Amino acid sequence: MMIGVVFAAFTAVLVTVVRATPAPVVQGAALIQPIVALVVLTAIVGLLMAVYRNVAVIRGAASARYFRTYTAESPAEWVERPARAYMNLLELPVLFYVVCLLMLATGRFDSVQVSLAWVFVIARCVHAFIHIAFNYVPLRFAAFLAGVVTLAVMWTRFAAQNLS
Repeated sequence: MMIGVVFAAFTAVLVTVVRATPAPVVQGAALIQPIVALVVLTAIVGLLMAVYRNVAVIRGAASARYFRTYTAESPAEWVERPARAYMNLLELPVLFYVVCLLMLATGRFDSVQVSLAWVFVIARCVHAFIHIAFNYVPLRFAAFLAGVVTLAVMWTRFAAQNLS
């Protein structure tokens, strides 16, 4: 039920953003800002991964051997959450970076595309937070799906603006 409410709210935000009258964007900085924000998020999660792993080794919750060879007994699930969130930030966002770079290279983007970029970054922040903090899979999936749908809309709009 809660997931449905969250997804309905996200859909309402997405429809509002897409239906907004696009204003031309003259500065590429508007699109570079969400790119930098996602890079910063990735760096923060990477740092958390290192901290969690080191704390686990110091406390004896994981062996250093595991992190050297990945053949020893796996550590507790909480130790690997930041690593999994970090890997997620290196997968789907690649398509985000590509579409943003293409928009910057062609100069064909508007305020709606910039808003969609921010929605995607927020969805990834929420996804990473859920993954690391409490890992409730249905809610994490809703955040993931929000990012996927937003990215699909960004690519669809980019293609429509450039292939016609």
